[in-house]
Amino acid sequence: MPQPYAYLRGEIVPLEQAKLGVMTHAFNYGTAVFEGIRGNWNEEHQTAYLFRLREHMERLAQSAKILKMDQPDTVDRLCEIAVELTERSGYTEDVYLRPMVYLSGEVLGVRLHNVEVDNLIFLAPFPAYLPEVAHCHTSTWRRVQDTGIPPRAKVTGIYVNSALAKTEANLNGFDEAIMLNENGHVSEGSGENIFMIRKGKLITPTPADNVLEGITAASVIELAREELGIETVEREIDRTELFIADEVFMTGTAAHLTPVVEVDRRKVGDGTPGPITKKLSDLFYDTIRGKSQKYAHWCTPVRARVTS
Repeated sequence: MPQPYAYLRGEIVPLEQAKLGVMTHAFNYGTAVFEGIRGNWNEEHQTAYLFRLREHMERLAQSAKILKMDQPDTVDRLCEIAVELTERSGYTEDVYLRPMVYLSGEVLGVRLHNVEVDNLIFLAPFPAYLPEVAHCHTSTWRRVQDTGIPPRAKVTGIYVNSALAKTEANLNGFDEAIMLNENGHVSEGSGENIFMIRKGKLITPTPADNVLEGITAASVIELAREELGIETVEREIDRTELFIADEVFMTGTAAHLTPVVEVDRRKVGDGTPGPITKKLSDLFYDTIRGKSQKYAHWCTPVRARVTS
């Protein structure tokens, strides 16, 4: 039977022992940054493939830098721990790893300085986050600006903004929200980057539109260029452009690559995943499960330890 483990206070311990005090600064004030890393299980290989592990740990360090947090562990060390946790936990299914840098001091007061900092990592089974195809709506909640909470950092507190949008979408009968920025341009989903295809061109918002600079998004952009010969245009997108787009899809660690077939009760194209989205999806799913030799460097293979 799988036994989940976590990394906390410099030690690997059973997940049930990984506890934080109620006065922990990060819990009280949202002063933490995090990453999400997929371990994609390949039944034939009996191996989990951690997708772009190092890039995620590097982005974690960048997020920590923005919040002036000096994390105690190096990127190399965190990668080693992630592999160790995946091996020890022994899951033979898709998993999700959550590495964090957080203010661990048990002190009161809103600040980022003079508070202890720690790393933690845990993992858990994690099936598909969105349905095979998504029906979306434009949220009434606007994406936070870089001058508020920097969106290029994965700050735990910023995800209240995402949670408001996600819950609004779900309660209104949709799978996911599309958030606009303060200028009224398309930014991203509650936890995904967004792409549209018009006249054969792949188009996505710019980083200046308050999007998280997505690792999955960058991977899909490279696959489109190298395998399909399609370059990606980064520019502002109006909400109504999504209504008349030929295809729309979302990307993210949780969502993988999910076709969007409806926006604000308007069909995207003919209401089914389009041909470019399908090709990119096939390429992407083969890649993340270790089936592509060309992109094998994106995947860190991990075999579950056999325990008696």
